[in-house]
This record gives sequence, C-alpha cells and structure tokens, in this order.
Amino acid sequence: MAIPDFQSIMLPLLQFCADSKEHTNRDAIDHLAIVFDLSEEEQKELLPSGRQAIFHNRVAWARAYMKMAKLIENTQRGVFRITARGNDVLQKKPHKIDISFLMQFPEFAERRKAEQNKLKKKKDESTTSIEAPDSSITPEEQIEVAYENLKDNLTSEILSQLKDASPSFFEKVVVEVLVKMGYGGSRKDAGEAIGKSGDEGIDGIIKEDRLGLDIIYIQAKKWENTVSRPEIQKFAGALQGKRAKKGIFITTSDFSRSCEEYVAAIDSKIILIDGQRLAQLMIDFNVGVTTEAIYELKRVDADYFAEE
Repeated sequence: MAIPDFQSIMLPLLQFCADSKEHTNRDAIDHLAIVFDLSEEEQKELLPSGRQAIFHNRVAWARAYMKMAKLIENTQRGVFRITARGNDVLQKKPHKIDISFLMQFPEFAERRKAEQNKLKKKKDESTTSIEAPDSSITPEEQIEVAYENLKDNLTSEILSQLKDASPSFFEKVVVEVLVKMGYGGSRKDAGEAIGKSGDEGIDGIIKEDRLGLDIIYIQAKKWENTVSRPEIQKFAGALQGKRAKKGIFITTSDFSRSCEEYVAAIDSKIILIDGQRLAQLMIDFNVGVTTEAIYELKRVDADYFAEE
C-alpha cells in the first residue's frame, strides 16, 4: 500500500486515541503502519533531504494539525492524548478528518486564515507566479518539493551554459569541480595536470589526494550526442596503456546503457559523470553558482522546556 497523505492519517490517529489514555509518538507510528499495511521499505522511505522518514513526517503533521484544532493535546514530551472535543468528534462518526473538516474549529480556522493571508501577500508582492500549496502533502514536504524544483531548474540552466561554453572554459569548470571535491591537490597542480586540451575536451591525470598516493585518468568531452560504448572502451584501453586503475569520464551529454553495463563488468574503476550530474556537483560544491538566500528550518527544543 502506498504511504498515505497526512490528511488521511488524521482520523485513524484520532481513533487510536479513543481510549483516552496517553500515547507516545512511537506507539502511534507503529499502530498506524499496521492500519495502513505499510511494508518495512515504505516505513523507511525518506524525504528528499534524507533527514526523516516520510511516514513519520506525515504522522507528525497529522498530529500537529489536530492539536491545532484542539482534538488532541500534549501531556508531556512525546506524549499526547485525546481531548473532550476529540471525543465529541469521534462520537459523530465522521467518514474523514481533513483540513476542510478542521476549519469548523475557530482556533484552527484562525491559524489557517493567517497562513493564507501570508501566501496572498507574497503572491501580490512577487513578480513570478506563486502556486497555492498542495494540501495533500505536509508543509515540510512542500518546502522540500519547492527546493527540488528550484534545484532542477538551476541544473538545467547550468547545463545549458556548459554546452554553450568554450572548450577552455569547460576545462576550467572540470578542474574547479575536481579540486572542490578534494582531488588534484591545489588548483594550480590540477590545472597543470589536465591542461592538455584537444578534441573539445581535456585529457590527463590528476592526484586522487593531496599527497598523490594514487592518480586518476581524466577524459572530458563537451558533446551533444549520447556517449556510446566504443568511446568508453577506448578510454579503458587508455587506462591500461598508462597502467592506471581508476578513471573519470565527464561529458556534457549522457551515456548509453551499454556504457554503464560495460564499466560495471571491467576490472578498472571508471566513473561516468554525465551533464546532469556535473551540473549537480557544481551546485553541491558551489562552482558557478551563488547563494541567494538561506532558510533555517527549526523545531521546538523540548529539552529546554522540560521543567525539573
């Protein structure tokens, strides 16, 4: 079964609390995983950031929204129970509890209205289109989805710039990325090692570490067409000719499936970096990009509020 959205979790979560006893977050997650028949893999599936499981995040937001509507309340850190209002709701046997249902409660409606007013103000002030948030995913997921969309757009823009750049500039980018990743020693060392340009690309060697305990053979191609298996076979042959065990093949295009199958089957370790991955590495290691804004996502420090 697919991981349910956080609104679908609300009613089963409230029903779990119907005994009016105190319950922990862990107990609720374990119970709801059984209710929704989630596999171990589904329970472990992470948000794009990799910081939290999707299901845990959605249970937490279902709990937070119902707490906002005064259907449940916290009794201590990580422990909650149903309220009198929550019991009244269950007695009416609703088919579903979602955001629309919670709007009948003034505390929730006031908070929701404030959020919508902020979004409207942002939209009025912005010169770009702002879409209404998807109510089927949690606010944290909305942030992560927006971040991934922005990163995808930036990746496409970087790749377009790389394809339009001169071979010498492409050489500079490759050197900069490898140095930022910790290869090649200094930028001067790396530039001298792989500065032999030709065939709209670069060929040469670079230190795997600052001490030069091992070397990596580099080939980079500023191409439009998909790189085919014969090109990788020639590169593997070049590695053998230089008695090198490791190589990196970088391109602004992509690789055929047969290329990936070939490098997986040979003894030499060859890493294939296509245009998309190169652009993503540039973002990750701040090459050719600048930080426009930083947003910190914070949560309550429960230990701070724990009274002795």
